[in-house]
Amino acid sequence: MQAGKAFLRAALAFGLLSATPPAPRAAEYPAPREADWIARDFRFHDGTVLPELRLHYATVGEPTGEPVLVLHGTGGSGTGLLSPAFAGELFGPGQPLDATRHFVILPDAIGTGGSSRPSDGLRAGFPRYDYEDMVRAQHRLLTEGLGVRHLRLVLGNSMGGMEAWVWGYTFPDFMDALVPMASQPTPMAGRNWMLRRLLVETIRNDPAYANGNYAAQPPSLRWASTFFDVATNGGTLNLSARGATREGADRYVEERLALPAPRDANDFIFQWAASADYDPTPHLGRIRAPVLAINSADDERNPPETGATERAMARLPNGRLLLIPASTETRGHGTTGQARFWAAALGEFLQSVPRREAAR
Repeated sequence: MQAGKAFLRAALAFGLLSATPPAPRAAEYPAPREADWIARDFRFHDGTVLPELRLHYATVGEPTGEPVLVLHGTGGSGTGLLSPAFAGELFGPGQPLDATRHFVILPDAIGTGGSSRPSDGLRAGFPRYDYEDMVRAQHRLLTEGLGVRHLRLVLGNSMGGMEAWVWGYTFPDFMDALVPMASQPTPMAGRNWMLRRLLVETIRNDPAYANGNYAAQPPSLRWASTFFDVATNGGTLNLSARGATREGADRYVEERLALPAPRDANDFIFQWAASADYDPTPHLGRIRAPVLAINSADDERNPPETGATERAMARLPNGRLLLIPASTETRGHGTTGQARFWAAALGEFLQSVPRREAAR
């Protein structure tokens, strides 16, 4: 009951009890720049060392601005967030992460985008990385590659949201604020993990996968990824409206199947398997930065009715949970990919967070 009242107060404060936010108003922002940086002798959590780990990243704004780290979801990339629905609501003049005042850093996580990944040549022999490896690599990129010693904000969506939680307890003094979205600071378990496990096993058990030594991409890659996407993304009300008839539902399925398949089966398996040991629960007491957690009420992977996130948030001395109400406009797990639902709340939150000096 107390957690429910706390959410209600937060929703009222941020003006988010309306199910439909204002129409999008994507803005212009400085042209992004892309580059690679090599982390030498990178040690993974299992002790494996890769002599050279390539980390690809994009930046928006000048290095003289306040540094902000923005983290993408599973299978995505930093540049994938440079869309009108996301960057267009955040990085423009007067917006919460105005790139004339901020230095926005968007790295590709290990195994994704232009960063080192199994398909580079090691295939199934690539190190079995996890989210903590991703965060340590990002820390090295920031400190050794870009000379950043302190962040104004770590903001992440989906997998990036889980990485934001890991950032909070691994480097607790490195940021002023944390905004993890479409994620929970709880073990990877329940339906979320069940479906991830089935996704991975479907491809691994396809004879065409050949233990990762395939000559052509296994057919199961397209079918399994589409099934997982429909099962865990889109929102019940939105999909019910789109598929109100069988013909409408069939159209939606055909649209999803027509999308490009994931590029490489090994990359895909490693990306989803990386979440297996994710569990911030024992480490929540280390988080010092104020936290604004943003989830959607219709998130299929992080269902709010379990109460897991609210129980975890109660352990944080300075944490708020913002739950976006479900509607035909929301997209379930994909809701937070549309910044119009939460950009105003982010701006108000940052205004309330004091700036801290970088640790010496």
